[in-house]
Amino acid sequence: MQAGPFLHPTGSLFGVARGLIPALLGILLGNALQLQQSVLMSATDNLVGVLLGLLALVLSLRAPWPALRWGLLMGAFAALAFASTGWRAQAFGSHALEPALEGRDIAVTGVVAAMPQHFEGGVRFLFDVESASLDAAPLRLPPRLELGWYAGVYARGDGPGEFMGELQRKPALVQAGERWQLTVRLKAPHGAVNPHGFDYELWQWVQGVQATGYVRAGPRDPAPSLLAFTWQRPVQWARGQVRDQIFLHLADTDAAGLIAALVVGDQAAIDRADWDVFRATGVAHLMSISGLHITMFAWAAALALGWLWRRSAWLCLRVPAPTAALLGGMALATAYALFSGWGVPAQRTVLMLATVGALRLLGVRWPWPQVWLLACAVVVLVDPWALLQAGFWLSFVAVGVLFATDAGVSRISGSAVKARFSTLMREQWMITLALTPLSLLLFGQVSLVGLLANALAIPWVTLVVTPMAMLGVLLHPLWDLAAWAIGLMAALLRGLAQWPWASVSLAQAPWWAGVAGVLGGLLLALRLPWALRLGGAPLLLPVLFWQVPPIPAGEFELLAADVGQGSAVLVRTAHHALLYDAGPQYSRESDAGHRVLVPLLRALGVQLDTLVLSHRDTDHTGGAKAVLKMQPQAQLLSSIEEGHALQALRPVKRCLAGQRWQWDGVDFEVLHPLATDYGDARKTNAMSCVVRIANGAQAVLLAGDIEQAQEAQLVARSQNGAASADQPPGNLRADVLLVPHHGSKTSSSDLFLDAVQPRQAWVQAGYRNRFGHPVSPVLVRYDVRGIRLIDTPHCGAASWQSWHPDRVQCAREVQKRYWHHLVP
Repeated sequence: MQAGPFLHPTGSLFGVARGLIPALLGILLGNALQLQQSVLMSATDNLVGVLLGLLALVLSLRAPWPALRWGLLMGAFAALAFASTGWRAQAFGSHALEPALEGRDIAVTGVVAAMPQHFEGGVRFLFDVESASLDAAPLRLPPRLELGWYAGVYARGDGPGEFMGELQRKPALVQAGERWQLTVRLKAPHGAVNPHGFDYELWQWVQGVQATGYVRAGPRDPAPSLLAFTWQRPVQWARGQVRDQIFLHLADTDAAGLIAALVVGDQAAIDRADWDVFRATGVAHLMSISGLHITMFAWAAALALGWLWRRSAWLCLRVPAPTAALLGGMALATAYALFSGWGVPAQRTVLMLATVGALRLLGVRWPWPQVWLLACAVVVLVDPWALLQAGFWLSFVAVGVLFATDAGVSRISGSAVKARFSTLMREQWMITLALTPLSLLLFGQVSLVGLLANALAIPWVTLVVTPMAMLGVLLHPLWDLAAWAIGLMAALLRGLAQWPWASVSLAQAPWWAGVAGVLGGLLLALRLPWALRLGGAPLLLPVLFWQVPPIPAGEFELLAADVGQGSAVLVRTAHHALLYDAGPQYSRESDAGHRVLVPLLRALGVQLDTLVLSHRDTDHTGGAKAVLKMQPQAQLLSSIEEGHALQALRPVKRCLAGQRWQWDGVDFEVLHPLATDYGDARKTNAMSCVVRIANGAQAVLLAGDIEQAQEAQLVARSQNGAASADQPPGNLRADVLLVPHHGSKTSSSDLFLDAVQPRQAWVQAGYRNRFGHPVSPVLVRYDVRGIRLIDTPHCGAASWQSWHPDRVQCAREVQKRYWHHLVP
C-alpha cells in the first residue's frame, strides 16, 4: 500500500510544516517584541497592527520569491501576535486597583479561590471577589485578590501610641471554596525591582492578581464572617484536604513538605534549607510538580491504559489501543496537573504534550524542528508572558537538545539495562552541556555535581518517591515509605552539596553570551566529527569569563538595593566591596539576603571585603546570615551586642568613631558610635554605625537609623574640630545622604541637613509601609533646601557613580515594563 502524506515526510503535510515555520517564528517574534513595551500601545495602534498583519498575509500569497514570501508571512504573524497580546494586556490591565482605594477599609464578599498557604504569622490565600463596598457604597475591585490574614499583634505605624499595634483575631481555618465576608485593606502589587532580580509584579500578573492586602481583624473591625461553603473550587478543596492529611500523618518527619510539594504542588511547604541543598546539587526541578513529573506520569498512564485496552478485543475494534493510550494518558496527565495546582510549568507541559499528541493522532510525521517550534508557539499563544520565565527556556532548550541529538532513538549494544543506563547518562550529559551556559545566564550559578546528582535523583524521584507519594493518597502508610526514600536521597544530596566545588557562581553575562554558550554546548553534544564539535568550545568563553565593567581607580559606586522596608547599600571601588546593612527579614523562611542580596552579589560577581551592620534591628540585619554564608571571606563590622546570634557566625569587629581605611584611593571613615556609647543603655537606633565615604571630589554619608540626638552630637563634633581619642571630629559634608531612619519624624533635623548639605538624599523604605516612612514633615525639610529625594518605591534599586555625580540610574526606569506598578 502506498504511504499517504500523513505518513511520509515527503507528503503534502511536510510541505505544510515547512510553510508553517515563518508563521511560528512570527508568533514568537511578535510576542517577544510586545513584552519589551514599557507602556502599552493604544487600542487604535493595535488595530493598525492587525490591519498591517492581514495586509502582509495577503501579499505573502502573491509574493513571487520564496524568501519574500517567508519574510511577509513572518511579519504578518508577528504583527498579529503583537496586537493580540497587546489587546489581552489592555483588557487585563483595565481591572487594576484604583489608587484612591489603597489603604481604605473595604468590605468584600467572595470565594477562596485556591488552597491557602499557611505560615508562622497566619495564612495567605487567593480570593475571587463577588461584591465590594466602601462606606456602604458599592464599588468595583479587581476580580482576584491575594490576601493575608495575620495572627497576633499587627503594628499600625509610628504615630503617637501606635507602636503597640492591635491584637488581631486568630485566623480561621480557611478552605478553598468557602464564601467569606471580610474587611480588607488593599494596595497594588508592588515588589522589589533590582538588577538581575525576580520580577514579583510580573509573577502576580501571570497569576491574575491585581491587588494584594490583608484582612482587618482587630477588635474594632467587623468580624470576618464565613457565609457558606460552595463547590466552586472542588479540586482546590481536595488539594487542601490531601495536604492536611500529609502533614497530619507525617507530623514527626522532615519529608512532609517535600511529599506535599510532589503530590499537591505546595512548593512553599519545603524548608528553605532543603531548597539550598537542591539548588546546590542541581535537582531543584525535581522537587515540585514540573514538566518532568507530568511527562513521566503521562507516559506511565499511557503504558498502563494501553496494556489494559489490549486485554479487550471489543475495545480494540472500536478504538485502537495506541489511540486510547495516548488520549487516556493525556487526560490523566491533565488531571494530575490540575490537582497539582495548575501552575504555569504544569500548563506549559500539558500544552506541549497536547500539541505533540495531536500531531501523532493525525498521523503527521514532521521533522523535529517543526514539532518543537509548533509546541513553543502554542505555549506562547496561550501564555505570551512565558517567554520571560526561566522555566520556559530551560524546558524547551532541554527538549530541543534531546530532539537535535536524537537522544533515546539510537540503540546501544549490550544488555537492556546497560543500554538504558548508558542512554540516560548520555541524555543527561547532553542536557548538562547545553543548559550550563543557560543556567549561568539566568541564575549566575551552576552545579558541578548536578550530572551525578541528577543521574541518581531523577530515577529515584520519578520512579520511586513520586509514585509512592501519590498512591499514599489512597493508602496512607505509603507516605511513610516515601518519607524513608526521601531521607536516603536527602542524605546523599547533603553530602554532595558540602563538597567545596559543588556549585560555582559567575557574573551574569548579557543575553548574547548566553545564546552563544547554548549553541556551543549544543555543538559539543551533537554527534558530529570532533573537529566540528570542538568548534563549540570558543562559544562558551563569553558566558564563562564575563566580567562586570570595572570601576576606575580613585572612584566608587553605590547601589541602594530595593529591599522593601529596610536598608542595604553596596559600595564598590576598583578592587574592593562593602555592603552596608543586609535588609529585612520578611518571615521565618524569607529575608532580603536570600531573595535580593545573594542573587545580586552573585550576578555582579562581587566578593565582599566588609559587611557593615549598622545596628541590631531586623530591617538592617535580616539578610545577614545568608550574605555571610555566601561570602565567607567578608569581615563583619557592627555595633551588635556580644550575645547576638550573628556573633556565632562570624567574629564581629566593633564599629567605632575614628576608624579609617582606604581602598583604591577611596577613603572610608566611621563617624559613630563613640567607644563610650557601648557602655550606656541606649535605643538600638542610637548605636547605628555611621560611615562616610569620599574620594576628594565626591562624598557619601550612610547614616543608619540615627535620630536627632545623635545627629546633634555629630554636628557638634564636626563643628568643634577638636580631635580626641574619645571624640574624633568627623566631617559631615556629603553629596549623597542615605536618609536617617528611612525618613522617620525622629530624624533628619534641620541642624543635621544644614551641616551635611547633600545634593541627593536616598530613602530606602517599603511601598505604603505601615510606619508611613518617609513622613511628610521630613519630606518638606528636604524640599525647602532643594535636595533631590530618591526613594525605592518610585526608583527601585538606585545606582550612582562618583565619576557621574549628577546621574542616578533607577532600576524601575531601566527595567520598566507595562505590567510594573506606577507609584503615584
